[in-house]
Amino acid sequence: MTRRFEGDRILVATHNAGKLEEMEQLFQPFGVTVVGAADMDLPEPEETETTFVGNARIKAHAAVKATGLPALADDSGIEVDGLGGAPGVYTADWAETLEGRDFMLAMTRTHTELTTCNASQPWTARFCSTLVLAWPDGHDEVFAGTVEGTLVWPVRGQLGHGYDPMFQPVGYDRTFAEMSADEKNAISHRADSFKKLIAGCFG
Repeated sequence: MTRRFEGDRILVATHNAGKLEEMEQLFQPFGVTVVGAADMDLPEPEETETTFVGNARIKAHAAVKATGLPALADDSGIEVDGLGGAPGVYTADWAETLEGRDFMLAMTRTHTELTTCNASQPWTARFCSTLVLAWPDGHDEVFAGTVEGTLVWPVRGQLGHGYDPMFQPVGYDRTFAEMSADEKNAISHRADSFKKLIAGCFG
């Protein structure tokens, strides 16, 4: 039996503006106010785990400890079958530069590695999202979601963030970056994990 969420404010433990905006849109129908980690001046904890759930737990519990508010953290990334599941939990690391994150760099590296190892096409991949909702008493609930697709090159579309311009979900002829926020949010990995969160803690 999962624990119900009874409050009207939730801290989303992310400094990623795109992710926060997505969460605000997803929570809107439930009358829950979303507060971002940056709004609370929270530092980003070091993500030392090798799994999505491990890193999401670090972020959620650190945010709860710092603020006393229930906190929701997401750890997400893309798993590319032709690269043995890489970059996976290291998706954001592949985009790191001295000037900040550059996902065009990460997508270019992914394409280069796929062609270098002669990975057979189509290049199947999935976006993964693991949500951890943590309470001040240390309790947490975990919800994992995925969306399957293929990688395209050259990348297409100007919308979205991260690997969205390279990822074409199964059953669609457009990438996530060619879809409106509403369309993407209806089928994304985060929508999948979020549906499970709502059913478990808000339903």
